[in-house]
Amino acid sequence: MANIISDETIEYVGILAKLELNEAQKERAKKDMADMLDYIDKLGELDTDGIEPMSHVFDVKNVWREDVVTNTDDRENIIKNAPGEKNGMFEVPKTFD
Repeated sequence: MANIISDETIEYVGILAKLELNEAQKERAKKDMADMLDYIDKLGELDTDGIEPMSHVFDVKNVWREDVVTNTDDRENIIKNAPGEKNGMFEVPKTFD
């Protein structure tokens, strides 16, 4: 099926893409766009019955680890990294009055 791209379509796409195309570039864009649409039409002719849709070309599995608690309340060691400490909490300089 021949896809015919109009000059108006090329102008509109050029505006959307913020491109200033000369006449030769517009003609080339029309041909390229028509070729792409022809290829899409060709893909539509393929028999895909029985083919399961996929979200990725590789067989990707969930790679997240189990959510396991690995440390406990270690407040004393954590507070050692604080710039200051008051009542078991971080004490930092005021950021506003």
